[in-house]
Amino acid sequence: MASIRENLEVIQQKIDEAKARANREDDHIQIVAVTKQVSVERAMEAIDAGIHHLGENRPEGLLEKKAAIGDKAVWHFIGTLQSRKVKKVINEIDYLHSLDRMSLAEEIEKRALKPVKCFVEVNISGEESKHGLSKEEAIPFIQSLEKFTKIQVVGLMTMAPYTDDKELIRKVFRGLKELQQEVIKLNLPYAPCTELSMGMSNDYEIAIEEGATFIRIGTALVG
Repeated sequence: MASIRENLEVIQQKIDEAKARANREDDHIQIVAVTKQVSVERAMEAIDAGIHHLGENRPEGLLEKKAAIGDKAVWHFIGTLQSRKVKKVINEIDYLHSLDRMSLAEEIEKRALKPVKCFVEVNISGEESKHGLSKEEAIPFIQSLEKFTKIQVVGLMTMAPYTDDKELIRKVFRGLKELQQEVIKLNLPYAPCTELSMGMSNDYEIAIEEGATFIRIGTALVG
């Protein structure tokens, strides 16, 4: 297995090339290392390689790694979060990538001790297997969050279909970017929506070309 440092060099070069193609050389792309399938030791290797943003999709995995790594990392919860598990994780994370329903927002409001940076998850592709709001539901949902003091909508998140059809992938990412621009125009203080969390190991270059600011890399980085 290649070291994370070696993998990161390859990924960083591809990021730089994608930024150049999109005339985004000055933009910062935040890599979130998805450590959900790997050991605490492998996650520590990511920290040692200079990656300080770690993403987990299960409360148990998050709490185990945070107990070992602590504040050396910025913690992202990237999976679907069940309302009954909010109290376990919401005060342990810096970012939530999967805000997609009012019941979850209400539970965050009740349990969070400080405002949480949230990405609203949007199912741009419309696949039944994917979570998230429809494109049409997203803005009314964001507008309905105005009364919540513990939720800051920093951006939108989506997942593209797992396919070799690059144009279909591009269309999904472009759709999220267009939606983001609509939210920004609303000028909502609690929803600056400056960030786009999109792109994984197989499609992050396309995501960057279409405006991603956070990419969630698992297999290509940590194995």
